[in-house]
Amino acid sequence: LLGTGTCYQQAKRVLHAAVPDRLYAREKETGVIRQFLREHVCGRQPGSLYISGAPGTGKTACLSRVLLDCKDELTGSKTIVLNCMSLSSPQGVFPAMAQQLGLPVAAGREVVRRLEKQLMAQGPMVLLVLDELDQLESKGQDVLYTLFEWPRLPSSRLVLVGLANALDLTDRSLARLGARLAGSPQLLHFPPYTREQLTAILQERLGQVAGDPVLDAAALQFCARKVSAVSGDARKALDICRRAVEVVELEVRSQTLLKPLPGGE
Repeated sequence: LLGTGTCYQQAKRVLHAAVPDRLYAREKETGVIRQFLREHVCGRQPGSLYISGAPGTGKTACLSRVLLDCKDELTGSKTIVLNCMSLSSPQGVFPAMAQQLGLPVAAGREVVRRLEKQLMAQGPMVLLVLDELDQLESKGQDVLYTLFEWPRLPSSRLVLVGLANALDLTDRSLARLGARLAGSPQLLHFPPYTREQLTAILQERLGQVAGDPVLDAAALQFCARKVSAVSGDARKALDICRRAVEVVELEVRSQTLLKPLPGGE
């Protein structure tokens, strides 16, 4: 049983939504992000990139992969990664940034003023990555607008990358920026994964497990078809397959336990 048990453990491990070495069907998007970082962070050109796409389309995984791959190129700059879900309010992004930049704690407008001054002073480029950017959108507050305005300030050293599920966030909250096209954010959209792409992702992950396939090819096709019809969310497809492996594993275990002993009645 040990042999079969470990193959299920392995299968569950490879089906986790971790950042893989290579992101299937996202070569174009990875290239755009890499080029943007080289141009703006390494080339010391302030700017902003807005990445949109439904959950599970690879936005965060792609960006994480590029940040890992370009680690050496980005050593001369300061990288700050914040998940906006973890902030208690949209304005919380400012003290969180200040803390990462080693600025003294200040409240309200004062922290915004200090950050602005800091980002226009001499120093290394600052790469600010804001995941779940939708969380910063709120009525009557200019948090998003302020952030996207900063790379456009004279002698700014801020490069901003925002990730969100909404496609029209920039239209809604940043309409004033769009009016002056010169510095409006570069847009990158991640489309939902197709059935073929999801099948290939699942096959590639499970292909790392030695021995006979743990899940049938037809089952993978079925899962990919269902998920692509609803959302094209790769995380969901990985999750469904992981649960399927757990079910198979339990069945195998119970059958092994119930088998009569050799020589017994």
